[in-house]
Amino acid sequence: MNRSLLRITAHLQLGIMFLVATGCAQTQPFFFNESPDLQYYLNSATQIEYPDVELDSLAETTEAQPPLTIGNHDYQFWDLTVEECVSIALQNAKFFVTTSGNAEFRQNVAAQFTSATADQLGSIYDIAITQSTTQSVPLTVDGNGNRVLPRAVLRANQIGGVEDALSEFDAQASAFFNVSTTDRQQNTTVPVPLQTITTTQQSAISKRFATGGVATLRQQVLYDRSESPPAQNALRDLNSVWTAVLEAQVQHPLMRNRGTLVNRIPVVLASLNEDVAITDFEIQVRNLVRDVEVAYWNLYVAYRNVSSAVIGRNSAITTARSARLNIANGIGTKQELAQAEEQYYNFRARLSSALAGSNVLGDDRQGVYGSERALRDLMGLSATDGRLVRPIQEPSLARLEYDWDECIAQLLYLSPELRRGRVVIKQRELEQISAKNQILPEVNLSLLYRWVGVGDTLGPPARRNVSFPSPGSSALGELTGGNYQEGAVRLEITPPAIGGRRERTRIRGSQLRLHQSRAFMQDAERLMVSQLSDAIAKVATHYQLVQTHAMRWQAAEQEVEARLAQFKGGRSPVNVVLQSQQRRADAQISYYRSLGEYNKSVNYVDYLKGSMLANNNITLSEGPWNKKAYWDALERARERSAGKQWKDGVSRPSVVRQGPLLNGQHAAGMPYQSDMENQLPTDSVILEAPHNDMFEVGEVPLGKMGASQSEMLNDPSLNPNPIAPPTEATPNVEQVPLPSADQLPDGPSILSPNGADGGPTPSQGASRKTPGQRVVKPVQQASSRIHRVSAQGRVIPTAYEQSVEVGSAPVPVKRTPLPK
Repeated sequence: MNRSLLRITAHLQLGIMFLVATGCAQTQPFFFNESPDLQYYLNSATQIEYPDVELDSLAETTEAQPPLTIGNHDYQFWDLTVEECVSIALQNAKFFVTTSGNAEFRQNVAAQFTSATADQLGSIYDIAITQSTTQSVPLTVDGNGNRVLPRAVLRANQIGGVEDALSEFDAQASAFFNVSTTDRQQNTTVPVPLQTITTTQQSAISKRFATGGVATLRQQVLYDRSESPPAQNALRDLNSVWTAVLEAQVQHPLMRNRGTLVNRIPVVLASLNEDVAITDFEIQVRNLVRDVEVAYWNLYVAYRNVSSAVIGRNSAITTARSARLNIANGIGTKQELAQAEEQYYNFRARLSSALAGSNVLGDDRQGVYGSERALRDLMGLSATDGRLVRPIQEPSLARLEYDWDECIAQLLYLSPELRRGRVVIKQRELEQISAKNQILPEVNLSLLYRWVGVGDTLGPPARRNVSFPSPGSSALGELTGGNYQEGAVRLEITPPAIGGRRERTRIRGSQLRLHQSRAFMQDAERLMVSQLSDAIAKVATHYQLVQTHAMRWQAAEQEVEARLAQFKGGRSPVNVVLQSQQRRADAQISYYRSLGEYNKSVNYVDYLKGSMLANNNITLSEGPWNKKAYWDALERARERSAGKQWKDGVSRPSVVRQGPLLNGQHAAGMPYQSDMENQLPTDSVILEAPHNDMFEVGEVPLGKMGASQSEMLNDPSLNPNPIAPPTEATPNVEQVPLPSADQLPDGPSILSPNGADGGPTPSQGASRKTPGQRVVKPVQQASSRIHRVSAQGRVIPTAYEQSVEVGSAPVPVKRTPLPK
């Protein structure tokens, strides 16, 4: 029976081995209640997923309207001054959509904003983030509860804010509780087990002082109980003993890390780090204000570009109609009409690109709509909200002259970039002091005083006048009795490594960084003065260009009037008239561009000098604190006022700041010279015309050019095809309906037809007087547009329908139209 059982078992084992060897085994496990949908199955480990974050989008994002295009003019004008644009931009600014640096031309970073991170862009949170930055190394204590020495802070970039640096002097509490037992045989003749229970409790508080010392107050309770037989405890009266200890310890460095100078350096470095963050914040605010003003004047020039294109288009319409009339009178040709039509379509294309922008080479890439969107990006507004921003503040025509010495003084004192460089130099000086201190040997003196109490119990004694080692004695009673006191003095000396290679290298590195910062500061000042020199030179150049293009505009107006009068009389070919109209449009837009660049150049000079924010009445200050903070500050001030000042005391480190930043008058080091009458003997801005004739330059403000897009463009919609050529079947132009005289655009139609009430002057409300500038009062009343100079020196606006006497004109020659 046993043999058969063994045989069956062997056969079964062979069968199992055969099945396993041939692979006839189940490869997938079996699960009860298995679901066939496999909802938890993942066929990939990496995929694009959407984060689970709740964030409310701005209304400017979700409620933005369709963009303004050539076919979409659904908007209302929103008239704003440059001060209002700057105010809106500062109110909406959370992040500054601008770049750092002080370059005159900066790119629009709105396109790069979404691809950057929050840490790469300036924001209103930067200063607070710098103040709340902390180190990764915590405050540590040793096993006895003593604070260890400083956290090896040697560089300004190794610390966080002031609060984190001051935390180095915070008191640190520590405590522990330890219980251990012993149960083992002793090495004696008669084997006797050793059984003990030991308990240790310790609590301590340790604080580091500004002088580098560490004070520690420590308390300990020790409990020792032995369970050995009485034969083993022959030398012990009690099986258990309580020990209460109270210690006071002071450690103080005598060489390295000694004194308030080296121990307060991390706090001062952290404070200077905050100064750098404040300066960077000021730079971002200044750049935002600069970019808003530049975008404002770019938008103004874009509007004037539209105005010039409208004038050119309307002039081409008038010329084409005159050419058609000449054909009807038998003195014109189809070529002249075709040239006038080509001029019309040329100005029509310029008007489209000036309005909406175009990427075609030679056209305006932004236009009014693009320039307005760029301004909206800086102002923190929606791309489109049914309103079109229209500048109503005219650029200033006031002539500015600068005192070069005062400008340099203001630049060196007020420039935030240079002020930040000086803060970095101060940091490098403090880092060098700290590095030199580390080469000293570490010599620490430790003083310890201890009160000890030992007893049978921890609490009060069972009866009076019972002392240890009597039963019933109390450890606390012995401690408070003060019968047992101990003391210790310890002197630790740890010199630097032989040769001090690392310490000397650290000193050398700090010296090199200091020299580097000073050399960088010197070159930065030199290059900043070079930038200021170029900016002031451009102010003079752009002002001269304003004068030149104004006279060019005047000459072009006179030429157009004369050429058009000759053409109407059949004494001049049409191409000469069209060329004169083209030159007039170019002169007009060149004038406005020069005027815009002049105002941007004046702003750039203030930008470099550091006086731009002050000139715009913009000040930077911290926000309000809670009331508790003001009460605490008042209590602290009263506390300090109640004490006595130590006259022989010193502050270590020494002074690192000279007080609050003052104005440009303090920087110049001399009283501001505001009397400029002897410098500029004139009370108005006048441009010198040829032959010493004087004329005033002005234009109708954009706010008076109409309340809608159709009024601004002055589209002659009464005739859908105003310059349609005559059909070849009937060359008679009388078959083509012509608008009446009141339907024709009156010259530069979007400008005021009279020059006496052209509105406020371009420089009204825009002139300002700052230290280092000599300002001349602007013109109080300006004509509507430049045309021709009268004998009295005033500009007389003329319409194209007025008859103009032309001297030395050739006798008109009759020209016949081409045959069919």
